[in-house]
Amino acid sequence: MTVPPRLRRALVRMRRDIAFIAAGMTLHLLPLLLHCWVVMLLLGTVFDPDPDTPVMLAFSLPLLFVAGWGLTEPQRWRFRALCGVELPRLRFTEIKRQFGYNLLIGPLLVVLELLLLALLLAAVAAALVLVWVWLVPPQWRRDHGGYVVPGGYLTVAGLLALAAVPPLAGGLVRLEILVGRAVLGVSRSDELARRVEDLTESRAGAVDAADAERRRIERDLHDGAQQRLVSLALNLGLAKATLTDLPPEAQQVIDAAHREAKDAIEELNNLVRGLHPAVLDELGLDAALSGLAARAPLPVRLRVDLPTDLPSGLPADLPQRMAPAVEAVAYFVVSEALTNIAKHAREATRAEVTVTRLGEILRVVIADDGSGGADPSGGSGLKGLAQRVRSVDGTFRMSSPVGGPTMMSVELPCPM
Repeated sequence: MTVPPRLRRALVRMRRDIAFIAAGMTLHLLPLLLHCWVVMLLLGTVFDPDPDTPVMLAFSLPLLFVAGWGLTEPQRWRFRALCGVELPRLRFTEIKRQFGYNLLIGPLLVVLELLLLALLLAAVAAALVLVWVWLVPPQWRRDHGGYVVPGGYLTVAGLLALAAVPPLAGGLVRLEILVGRAVLGVSRSDELARRVEDLTESRAGAVDAADAERRRIERDLHDGAQQRLVSLALNLGLAKATLTDLPPEAQQVIDAAHREAKDAIEELNNLVRGLHPAVLDELGLDAALSGLAARAPLPVRLRVDLPTDLPSGLPADLPQRMAPAVEAVAYFVVSEALTNIAKHAREATRAEVTVTRLGEILRVVIADDGSGGADPSGGSGLKGLAQRVRSVDGTFRMSSPVGGPTMMSVELPCPM
């Protein structure tokens, strides 16, 4: 005979709930018995003094302390193995929560557990009362012929009680899970701290992954498409220099294709530098910013002050390298800021970039002598800069009053 799936699931759930409650009763009953023992000993010292009572108290009180702390791990196993609820491993400094559950809440829960298990046993006994009757000698049944009607009532009552046991057991299990999570689970402050830590790690991973992807794209463009364009430009230049007997129209076509190839190479170079400049990895932030200042369309005064105190064995004039993500953010902030100055800063004649490392903070300041009026909340460029800075837990500030000057200040964390 096949059991219907719904009935099978209900039986499995009921067996799990009963096992969970029975295991909890065992773990909760021990502190209750210890409590009763300690109370009896204390009452004995008041009403019936005994020379052995202080010795027994000296033994029972530490045992109660050990039970309040040592039963936490069995409780964690009970929740995990029988209900799939994972409770954190509490430190010894959180012993108040463990005492509260094992010594105060547990003895209260054991009353409900005992009542439920007693109801289950009584229901089973009442539902099978007619079976028990057939186990007694036949002479008793002949002498007590009226047992059928009360036995039928008891059977019906037992079946009704059995039908009430699964929802009651499920409710008690849910209550214990709720109480266990509230007392032995992660506190609200710990949960928020853990979530902040997880979000920080995931964001750092996303930033590193994005930076690695930009490096890969830059490397693929440099080694692939850029090399093909250079080869094409060389071939067109060679054709332009050697094929002098071609008609003028053909020479004009080759000349135009040569110029287009060189323009494409220049645009691709700018694109590659915008993705991730190779000089940033090879020579560091100072050299990369020097290249930006040299290519800027207006005069840029650059000052980079990085510490040179390195561990022994390394060159003394080699500045300390920061995390690649921090260097990349600093580079792109300066690059975007200089681009914005060239495009939008009216009447700007010069710019100044100062990069200073103060302890565990990298400070980048970009200023220009334009007419000001830049609004950080108005355009997507400045919003993008602020978001890029915040991606590494940096701070972004901007001052641009009407009439100028404009100053952008960025602080990036860079632990030693």
